[in-house]
This record gives sequence, structure tokens and C-alpha cells, in this order.
Amino acid sequence: MSADEAKPLAGRTVLITRARAQAAEFAADLESYGARVVDCPTIEIVPPASYVQLDEAIENLFGYDWLLLTSANAVEHFLARLSTLGRDVSELDGLRVCAIGEATAARLVAAHVHVDVVPAESRAEGVFDALEGYLGGREHFEGLNFLLPRAAVARDFLPRALEAAGARVDVVEAYRTVRPETTDRARAEALLVGGGVDCVTFTSSSTVHNFAQLFDTRDLRPLLAGVRVACIGAVTAETASAYGLRADIVPAEANARALARAVAGFFAEMAG
Repeated sequence: MSADEAKPLAGRTVLITRARAQAAEFAADLESYGARVVDCPTIEIVPPASYVQLDEAIENLFGYDWLLLTSANAVEHFLARLSTLGRDVSELDGLRVCAIGEATAARLVAAHVHVDVVPAESRAEGVFDALEGYLGGREHFEGLNFLLPRAAVARDFLPRALEAAGARVDVVEAYRTVRPETTDRARAEALLVGGGVDCVTFTSSSTVHNFAQLFDTRDLRPLLAGVRVACIGAVTAETASAYGLRADIVPAEANARALARAVAGFFAEMAG
């Protein structure tokens, strides 16, 4: 393999909008392909406004049949609160566990939590279909109790679909995604306006929304003219389209490592 093939992002600048606390591994993956990475975090992961609902759910785990965890963030915050309340992960043994995304499943396995279902598709629609397949039909949702700890702002399709099928769903706030108090907007804008960025990456719908808010616009096309847009999954790509963007890069797997690999593959193909 030539040096160019090993480093398909050599000479390329990639702007990442991920939360600073989670950006290091993603940045390292991009840099391993030769990219120059510019950090412009548009979200920050913070505790929920109140732990009342989450604590109540944890204290009553015996009342649930299923635990649905939609992200590695949800796993981290749910398990941290479980520990804070003096509870052990073994208390989850009596529940079925659905992990959305391989990274979520890996985080659970590392914490010694069993995983029963990992949907092939990370979209809420795909998650419902995977659960229906596991249960053996829509009628088997009737009377089941689901616990869904997640971000304060998230899509409502999955809980609505589960309830429509006869299940009861408790959606509890486990963490919040907020705009950071400080972001180096001036540096990012200078690079974008000056043509110094080859690709911008979005790892959630919140990163898209907050990026647009950062630049006070509903149309990101002028700002990102000539810049390739990479989105972690289909839902994020749909959000980007609401701001006038077309996603050039969407990996088959919705995780940061796959996104870095897809960005490298895209530019390698361009060079080829």
C-alpha cells in the first residue's frame, strides 16, 4: 500500500462538531487517515435538569420488562446514576435489553450488562421492527413495560409506536445536550469562508441544529459551499437537509469510527 493509499485524508482538513469530551477518539481516527482536524464542538453533554424521574425508574426496575438504550451517552449516564444510588448492574439481569448501535452495545458489554437485541438499523423505525421480530409479532407488545432513558430532546417515533402496539413506555431524561458556552466560531468561520475546510462532520441532529444556530442561519448552503458534508446516520442527514445540505457521506453503521472510515473512503475514491 502506498503512502497516499494509507493516508487518503493527507492534505485534507475536517471540521468536527462533536462534543469536546467525546471528540478525541473520533479525531484520532481521522488523523490516522492523514486528516488535519479542526474542533468546533456545537454540543455539550450535561446532567439532566432533575434526577427525580430517572431515580424513580431505577428504584422500580422490577416493574419493567425492557430497557432501551439509544446511545453510548445513555448507557454512561444511566449506569452512573445506577451506581450513585447504590444499585448493581446485576439488577438488570431480569430485564430484556435493547442497545441501539454497536457502540452502545459495546459499552453495555464492557459494563457486564447483557444485550438481547441490537437492531440492524439505528433509526427508530428499524428499532421497532427489530423488537417486533424478536418478540414474534406486534401482538406481543401488549402489556409490556419499557424504560427508555435518553436525552431530553429526541425523536418520539419509537415510544409512540410502542404505545400504539399496546406497550407502556416511560421516557426519562438521563442527560441533556446543550450548546457549549464557548466555541471558537471566529476561527471556524474564517476557515470555512477562506476555503480551508474540505469536510464537515455531524454526529447527531443536535450538532446540525446548534451549528446552524452558531452561525444564525436556517440555510447552511452559502457557508458550506464547496465543503463535503458527512453525517453519522440517516436521521442526522435528514436534519442536515432541513438546513439546505445534502449529505455526501453517510456510513452504513451509525457510529463515529464508521464515519471516519467513510470520510476516508470518500476522499480516497475522489483521488482515485
